[in-house]
Amino acid sequence: MSVNVAVVGVTGAVGECFLEVLSERKFPIGGLKLLASARSAGKRVKFAGVEHVVEELTASSFAGVDIALLSAGGSVSREFGPIAVSAGAVVVDNSSAFRMADGVPLVVPEVNAGAVKHHRGIIANPNCSTIIMNVPVWPLHCVNPVRRIIVSTYQAVSGAGAWGLEELERQIKQHATGQPIERVKFPHPIVNNLFSHNSAIAENGYNEEENKMRLETRKIFGVPEMAITATCVRVPVPRAHCESINLEFERAMTVSEVRQILSGAPGVKIVDDVANSHFPMPIEASHQDEILVGRIRQDMSRTDGRGIELFVSGDQIRKGAATNAVQIAELLVG
Repeated sequence: MSVNVAVVGVTGAVGECFLEVLSERKFPIGGLKLLASARSAGKRVKFAGVEHVVEELTASSFAGVDIALLSAGGSVSREFGPIAVSAGAVVVDNSSAFRMADGVPLVVPEVNAGAVKHHRGIIANPNCSTIIMNVPVWPLHCVNPVRRIIVSTYQAVSGAGAWGLEELERQIKQHATGQPIERVKFPHPIVNNLFSHNSAIAENGYNEEENKMRLETRKIFGVPEMAITATCVRVPVPRAHCESINLEFERAMTVSEVRQILSGAPGVKIVDDVANSHFPMPIEASHQDEILVGRIRQDMSRTDGRGIELFVSGDQIRKGAATNAVQIAELLVG
């Protein structure tokens, strides 16, 4: 069965990756609409060897569309998501616009694929850091319920958009040639530096990214009261996020049990070569879909055996965004 697909925000980093992943996974596309803002309309983009012209996103763009993949920001999603649904499309939205809305499934296919069938026209793609954490934590939680998660993230600049990567590259060149470091969009210099994730601090003292990880994981896991605390940091790495994850389980859990569970978990690759100090790294996680997991060890601060430490890395543009959305679309077409 072939379906008609629209990609909104196709000229952005995630939009471009949508096309890459759709092609790689041989998604059954009948017709394809490439949509973006007026300033990008008219650009030509190749998909599966065929050149397509990017069209301006308008209220009439979704006629005949079966599935719409949106990655153009929350304001665009809030405006055009309902329009697409009214036209008969199912929306898979990559923004934060609908993630916590009642009745909107928030889906990581390796975790809660069954939630897709409860959609009312819109399915939300979780935050990239949430996805990267959830893929390896869920299979452990299924065996031995997780009671508490403490996570610290090391987030690549491209997670902020193409401009984040451009700002890092520009500052690297400026530093190398002894020029003054020009800060444009990040709140601080990113070259030779790191800082709290560049999202607003809420009244609870946590930034938006930290609150997303807590609230979204609770919804995806179906555990509204799960204890989760996060510290999210932007680091001078081009692509792929890393996370240090401390887990407290209901019962004692050994390192060998964790290895056994994760070795067979979908979307997970164990990279834990202690002898060669080879563990998950962004340079190896980039441009692939598996979440790399290593530094698997017992939490030595506990005497009850219920604590496990992990270090993970995942490509936030692929599995953290585009691939996860395409996997959701695959569930829709069966």
